[in-house]
Amino acid sequence: MSAEIRLSDALDRVKPSATIAVTTKANELKREGHDVIGLGAGEPDFDTPDNIKDAAIKAIRDGKTKYTPADGMPELKEAICAKFSRENGLTYKPSQIHIAPGGKPVIYNAFLATLNPGDEVIIPAPYWVSYPDMVLLASGEPVAVPCGPEVNYKLTPEALEAAITPKTKWLLLNSPSNPTGAAYTKAELRALADVLLDHPHVWILTDDMYEHLVYDGFEYWTIAQVEPGLYDRTLTVNGVSKAYAMTGWRIGYAGGPEKLIGAMRKVISQTTSNPCSISQWASVEALNGTQDFLPERRAVYQQRRDMVVEGLNNTPGLTCPTPEGAFYVYPSCAGVIGKTSPSGKVIENDEIFAAELLEQEKVAVVFGAAFGLSPAFRVSYATSTEALQEALKRIHRFCSSLS
Repeated sequence: MSAEIRLSDALDRVKPSATIAVTTKANELKREGHDVIGLGAGEPDFDTPDNIKDAAIKAIRDGKTKYTPADGMPELKEAICAKFSRENGLTYKPSQIHIAPGGKPVIYNAFLATLNPGDEVIIPAPYWVSYPDMVLLASGEPVAVPCGPEVNYKLTPEALEAAITPKTKWLLLNSPSNPTGAAYTKAELRALADVLLDHPHVWILTDDMYEHLVYDGFEYWTIAQVEPGLYDRTLTVNGVSKAYAMTGWRIGYAGGPEKLIGAMRKVISQTTSNPCSISQWASVEALNGTQDFLPERRAVYQQRRDMVVEGLNNTPGLTCPTPEGAFYVYPSCAGVIGKTSPSGKVIENDEIFAAELLEQEKVAVVFGAAFGLSPAFRVSYATSTEALQEALKRIHRFCSSLS
């Protein structure tokens, strides 16, 4: 009889992704025949543009199916350098570029390459569910800084200053934000940069994955662009997943100092090795090819955002700010805490709220505690307008049924 395998102690420090868990549960209910509307996944409902698909098919037919360098092929690194220069005013050489199978591995590779036990990573909350757990897996200590609706879900210079200690290794910024959609203006980044200039031991990781999804004429900036004095200690992370509807292609990338990129290259060479060669060729076309579809899709997202914000604000017990970007809203459900659902369940917190909403009305959302700030929940409006309209009716009906 074989002995039971002893699992890693590191696993005790982390929890499974709540967003993946919600999507999995919603899919299970759908397979059972339930009419479930899933608002949990952060995935565009648009298809990958045809020119990008065609580039991938051509790469297959041309036999470009072999290994590439561990952290990405030269052609894609050149395209990324051109993108950073064209769109962000940042100059990188190919030796300063890291490419991995998605944005999440890029961030994890950076943490694995730099964190030692006791090193701290400042993470504004609400945060993407994976940030703290990636820090923990890499032996670091996440330091969550609450950034509630009173500060528009953004880190203030005063809160940043108070969070920095001699153990701080990184500040992690995400703009526009998952889960709130909040995006930092140039002036807000300038104020944070002024604090960081006084603390040269703190590095900055900026997750810009939703860069192209900003609304109402918002002007996008990234922090190394705002303050060139931070360039040498900033890792600027991006990818093709959201703007180009390429979530399943799994390509993320970053630009940063050569020493850091070299360390990340060492990590990826002994873990995943190179991202899929076909996905890389598709990404070359995504970055170098036409961008005409971006404004069209952005307009659709903005229409959906406005509809969802209005619908949630017209729902008893909910209040929903209007975010600057991404495709999420993060409404407060403080007004329903303590009430009782038709099943007799008391809504003690946002996790119970989300569970009862799924049970009673078959609408899947992600509860706020997973993102580090309660009571709230995240709604993804990266789904059809018709599905969103029906979901809003169900959410209104559920909240109206609470007593």
